[in-house]
Amino acid sequence: MLSIQNLNKTYGNGIRALRDISLEIESGIFGLLGPNGAGKSSLMRTLATLQPADSGAITLAGIDVLSDPLSARRQLGYLPQDFGVYPYVSAEELLNQLAVFKGFTKAKQRKEMVAYQLAIVNLYEQRSQKLGTFSGGMRQRFGIAQALLGSPKLIIVDEPTAGLDPTERIRFQNILAEISQNRVLLLSTHIVEDVAELCPKMAILKKGEIVRQGSPRSLIAALQGQIWAKQVEREAEIDPAWQLITARMLQGKRHARVWSEAQPAKGFERVEADLNDVYFTALIEQSASVSQQVNHKALAS
Repeated sequence: MLSIQNLNKTYGNGIRALRDISLEIESGIFGLLGPNGAGKSSLMRTLATLQPADSGAITLAGIDVLSDPLSARRQLGYLPQDFGVYPYVSAEELLNQLAVFKGFTKAKQRKEMVAYQLAIVNLYEQRSQKLGTFSGGMRQRFGIAQALLGSPKLIIVDEPTAGLDPTERIRFQNILAEISQNRVLLLSTHIVEDVAELCPKMAILKKGEIVRQGSPRSLIAALQGQIWAKQVEREAEIDPAWQLITARMLQGKRHARVWSEAQPAKGFERVEADLNDVYFTALIEQSASVSQQVNHKALAS
């Protein structure tokens, strides 16, 4: 339903934000995972027709997004990372006005649609409440309600659960799962757990490149037998030669988690791989590849 082919974007300051991005995405939730500065927001903004690409192609349900952005906008909803609201306006009033901007001019139809969208995101009882009194999770749910106006074929959500408390995060995840039926929902995040819990397909982005993609299950399976863990007393015990995934506290003890085909050192035990391992090993692999390219260029010069 959404096809992205060889997409490139370089900003005026010389930063190359997107490098030959190619993805084929079907209905359901697709996770785009990457650290801050990976190019996720650049890709989201390009898909949302908020900025042009330098080259490449995007097709959404038969629409050429880059050459016909007006038609594409009728088929997409967008919840950006920084979604502002008018604090002294009620949820019902603002959603009604946004529906007008979307082209819904018949008052009765608009009223029914606004009520329906607020009900989907569990905000109908708070429809008359001023948006300035909403919690962070409630504002995010309102953001989804506005993104759903017009029944879009593509919904883009950028870092939607950042800053939410655990209860709101679970509620918001449930809403995303419900609304992803029969449409593409592109979830951009740096939170691995969101992708692990929601997404049957995913891609990892770093420095504007796709460094790994597939199903979480298959990506995890590819690492089985290669992840090792050991308790360490202090950071000085960590050997720089190890391909260290994480070194973090667990129940008051520091544990090193390492990526290796064979036991990296005495005391390490093989453990089950998880999506965090997929994420961090992808970043390690990409960094190593960049270093090799730099070394080759240095030797050539």
